Amino acid sequence: MKKLLLLAFIASGIQLAYLQAATPELTNKSKQDNVKYQIKNFDYLLGKIPGLSDELLKMHFKLYEGYVNNTNTLLQKLQSIDLNDKNRTQEFAGLKRMLGWEFNGMLLHEYYFENLGKTPFLKESSAFLAKVNQDFGSYENWKKDFIATGLMRGIGWVVAYVDPKSHRLVNEWINEHDVGHLSGGKPLLIMDVFEHAYITQFGLERNKYIDIFFDNINWEIVEKRSQEQKEDKKA
Repeated sequence: MKKLLLLAFIASGIQLAYLQAATPELTNKSKQDNVKYQIKNFDYLLGKIPGLSDELLKMHFKLYEGYVNNTNTLLQKLQSIDLNDKNRTQEFAGLKRMLGWEFNGMLLHEYYFENLGKTPFLKESSAFLAKVNQDFGSYENWKKDFIATGLMRGIGWVVAYVDPKSHRLVNEWINEHDVGHLSGGKPLLIMDVFEHAYITQFGLERNKYIDIFFDNINWEIVEKRSQEQKEDKKA
């Protein structure tokens, strides 16, 4: 299992090396600076997620760093192609399609790590619980649906979204990083169900990992996102 993870990290590194080698220096330095995303430090989670080892978390952080670096490199390359009027090429089309995968890989990991770290469960007056009760009838019904979504075959993510049309809470399956998103949806809770998130500890028993995930949710972050969503709706 560790060999599978190692191969994944090596492949990610090879991809990044290719992108960097293929990216000429931009003639417009200010544009290059404007697209530089910074790697967020999630080391504060080490030793704070019972059930997930620090070794697993550190490998996961490293994988996330690759998505940030690849996103920056892709944006630099695409800007260079634009500046040189070569954006009607197969290279441009391929890199443009790759960008969504890398960018969403970066952003979803940040959402995921941010909503890790156990905090006390929500008060009955919370905005998130109000939404859950309104759209699912009870927290138990919502949790059952979220877990069932996470146990679907395949690799990807589970995202509790508030959809932009009816403002209904929906547990959505995201295939890979970029397929299945609700356009304009507001993510409230994100769970990574790629094998790299759990396989070194739980093998193929994803259900055990999901139990650990629910034991370690940062409900303060979930509530903060829910409150922000309410304010956006009012605006």
